[in-house]
Amino acid sequence: MVHLRIVAPSHQSGHVLDLLDASASVCNLVQLERAARKPEGDLILCDVARGEVSVIVADLRELDIDVEGSISIEEIDSQISAAATAAADAGGRHRSDPVVWEEVSARTSENVELTNTFVIYMVLAMLIAAVGIYFDLPILIVGAMVVGPEFGPIAGACVAIVNRHPEPLRKSIRALAVGFPIGIVATILVTWLLEAVGQIPDSIDFQDHTLTKFITEPNFFSAYVALMAGIVGMLSLTSAKSSALVGVLISVATIPAAANMGVAIAYEDWSTLGQATAQLAINLAMIFAGGLMTLYIQRLLYVRRRRRHLSEAARSSAGLPLGSSRRARSKPGSEPDAL
Repeated sequence: MVHLRIVAPSHQSGHVLDLLDASASVCNLVQLERAARKPEGDLILCDVARGEVSVIVADLRELDIDVEGSISIEEIDSQISAAATAAADAGGRHRSDPVVWEEVSARTSENVELTNTFVIYMVLAMLIAAVGIYFDLPILIVGAMVVGPEFGPIAGACVAIVNRHPEPLRKSIRALAVGFPIGIVATILVTWLLEAVGQIPDSIDFQDHTLTKFITEPNFFSAYVALMAGIVGMLSLTSAKSSALVGVLISVATIPAAANMGVAIAYEDWSTLGQATAQLAINLAMIFAGGLMTLYIQRLLYVRRRRRHLSEAARSSAGLPLGSSRRARSKPGSEPDAL
């Protein structure tokens, strides 16, 4: 279940209440008249089955609640209520499309900005990976994968493409296009410095590093693992079960491959540089492919559900048209047509 906190202007609160009251997937509906001051209006609280949140929010946006008031979405960790159980059953407890699209967009938009913190994490992750490359220590490679923040912009770009939002896509690409080169340059400079003070060997035979050799050996399984990681990573972001995300970060060698590029440049090993570059390109491409494929399938499921919902009687009780969306008229392409 998901909790909605809605601030609705007084002239629309009746429509909002009628909409929510008529939906079988909504329970614990509460109205506090004139409780909101900024913006002014009524405060309306309710719990909604997760699979129905996006279609309900789309209806609320047709009523311009997002413009004249506000809609807040919060996850409910646990709830003991017969009414909630009935609402979850009505909304499809085991529906294959549990994505709350507004939540996914908000979650990924926070991780696409090119900030100082993002760059620092990229640099530190690559420097940690570089030590693992110097001394053939896979545990440091794993640590660098967890520290690396690159999956955020990758996921943000996938969501932006599916939602057709060019601005988040531009920010995501910018973060990756700037973060990786800065991290690689920092790795080169630090490698030169450590070599100059005698802390690392004067030369490295990357072929003898059997434990970390996988970073510079692009093959079928490099693409296969990256594709699976992209799928699992996107599923973890679009569902309530996000515990798999750490495993995704550990399974993708983007940061180690980029760090190996910096180390190879510092040691003037151009063959290793080419292999590491290929590894990075393969990983990024397959993560994008897996993420986009997953999101497109989930989006298609949502569009089918939204189309059915446009013809449901609950909309007419709120004064919304049956079979079409007001938003589709003002913003073509923002809403699907009814079946």
